[in-house]
Amino acid sequence: MTYNTCVSIAETTPNRVLSTLVKALRKSNYAEIRFDFLAPENIPKTLHLIKKYSSRCVFTLRSNTEGGKFSGSEKERRSILRLLAEYNPYFIDIEFSASGDKRLINYIKKTETPILVSWHDFKKTPSVFKLTKKYQKMKSVSKNIKIVTTANSIKDTVSVLSLYKKQKSGLIAFAMGDYGRVSRILCLHLGSPFTYVSLGKPVAPGQFSLDEIKSLQNLKKQ
Repeated sequence: MTYNTCVSIAETTPNRVLSTLVKALRKSNYAEIRFDFLAPENIPKTLHLIKKYSSRCVFTLRSNTEGGKFSGSEKERRSILRLLAEYNPYFIDIEFSASGDKRLINYIKKTETPILVSWHDFKKTPSVFKLTKKYQKMKSVSKNIKIVTTANSIKDTVSVLSLYKKQKSGLIAFAMGDYGRVSRILCLHLGSPFTYVSLGKPVAPGQFSLDEIKSLQNLKKQ
């Protein structure tokens, strides 16, 4: 089995995004560009620089209310999301909380950019029942779903991974934190198209580095 990876890139300048992206894609299948780490005025230049790589990128613009760095208005953020969709990335990450904006969703669909509808819980892992209800609602937005919770026990990790009983492809579900770290590997065995990794310092709690994942891959081959 191949461990497909997506490197999270959280750089603060267009040139740094480009150089890190080129480095990441030498070893990784995909890369996630965290546009919320950039000043809004630098986003158009960044898009121009990375245009030829966009088909291997997940574009994310996470608001600070959703655990990201974007501090502008929600109106401004959704305007930028429309711009990101026009560059036809592999996925554009749209939080479930924003998916009720039908004008935004319809606009993105017209660009033919696949939507990765996402939901995060940075404090806990809800019950399997609540996770399943959340999953069913998200499924009405897109077949590509990302559900990430915070594990405070092994049981929490099992709970979030149980979602793979519902969907074998197009689902990215795992838990953050020390207890959830193993889920970042197990999700690949259960059907996740890739796992998020870093090039060094983790962008999220419990995240493996790309080199660590490649080392695990090599151990499997021995």
